[in-house]
Amino acid sequence: MTDYPTNMGVKPTVEPFFDPATNTISYVVTDPGSKSCAVIDSVMDIDYAAGRITYTHADRMIAYIRENGLKLEWIIETHVHADHLSAAPYIQEALGGRIGIGDQIMVVQNTFGKVFNEGTEFQRDGSQFDALFSDGDTYQIGGMTAVAIYTPGHTPACMVHVIGDAAFVGDTLFMPDGGSARADFPGGDAGTLFDSIQKVLALPDDMRLFMCHDYAPNGREIQWETTVGEEKAHNIHVGQGKTKEEFVRFRTERDATLGMPKLIIPSLQVNMRAGEVPTDRDGRPMLKVPVNTL
Repeated sequence: MTDYPTNMGVKPTVEPFFDPATNTISYVVTDPGSKSCAVIDSVMDIDYAAGRITYTHADRMIAYIRENGLKLEWIIETHVHADHLSAAPYIQEALGGRIGIGDQIMVVQNTFGKVFNEGTEFQRDGSQFDALFSDGDTYQIGGMTAVAIYTPGHTPACMVHVIGDAAFVGDTLFMPDGGSARADFPGGDAGTLFDSIQKVLALPDDMRLFMCHDYAPNGREIQWETTVGEEKAHNIHVGQGKTKEEFVRFRTERDATLGMPKLIIPSLQVNMRAGEVPTDRDGRPMLKVPVNTL
């Protein structure tokens, strides 16, 4: 088990920003002892049918950071998202900070570099990011020590980031009535996802957990915060001691019924580049559509 930082008693300020177009929740996480903060899983807006990119969601986060006099130190991606585009470079240009992701980004880049027939100019070494985290790596947000926990299964590069008494779980878990993320993308694995979820459930019961997505099951209001104890007791996929075999059987059957996320094609191309939109030979922003591949 990963060694966790000793300052779990620190309670960072967590400001959520919900994006209804992608059901994504991004966060500004602030050290209570300073003005330092981090952005978690930002969103760049896209009208895919029109091929038009805008930054309304990111501008809300930038405005919040400026209005509160905060210093942005980190822009964290919990994984290479397949359902929304990252605004990391846009936010970095406005406010600074370092862009970080798990070091298994190289596996994702190699896999989807082939899918999108990227040339040799596309680097598959993670160099588009400022920092690559291995399991148990720590980093500072002001006086807070954050730790990155490797949690593959949904994708090969997923990480949960524990910051004080808060953990940002990416797509590893959903709210208790939402269960867990799919595990059928290239490099995903249901058994591996179950093992990763156990790492999260081994955190203290009162650890706050913040979701990357919520789809409001049964018509309830959008939610994004729960606790380890609530997930252990009530998560419909892994709670109440469900076995690995039960989870793998359910997850495999469920994933076989799911269609691809509507933004998977632009999201992967942009997010494996740390939020940069690829360009054609003339330097114009351009996306590819692989046929009969995904």
